[in-house]
Amino acid sequence: MTDTLREIEKGHEAKYKLDEELHFKARCRRAKLFSLWAAERMRMTGDEAQQYAKRMVQLSIEQPGTDAVLQTVLADMQPRDAGIPEPEVVSAFAGCLAVALEQLAEEFPTALDTDHVRVGD
Repeated sequence: MTDTLREIEKGHEAKYKLDEELHFKARCRRAKLFSLWAAERMRMTGDEAQQYAKRMVQLSIEQPGTDAVLQTVLADMQPRDAGIPEPEVVSAFAGCLAVALEQLAEEFPTALDTDHVRVGD
C-alpha cells in the first residue's frame, strides 16, 4: 500500500513539474512572439528587433505573473507612434499566448528528457 501511495505521489510531482515547465516556456515564448510582433510595428528590423525580444523575454522571467511585457511594449509604442490602438495590442498579447501554447504542444511530446521520470514503467 505504501509503494502504491509513493507511486501516486511521484506521479503528481512529475505532472506538477511538467506543468510548471510548460507554463514557464509558454510565458517566455509569448514574450518573444509578442515583442517581435511589436518590434515589426515599431519599424525595428534585424538585430534591433532580436535584442528587443531578448529584453522582453528577460523581463518576463524577472517579473513572472505580471503584465510587465505588455505594459513595457505599450509604453515603447507611444513615442514611436505605431498607430495601433491599445485594445489591438492587448489582443495580440493574448493571441501570442495561444500561438506559444500551440507551438509547445507540437514540441512537448519530445520534451521528456533525463530530468523527467516516467512513472509506472
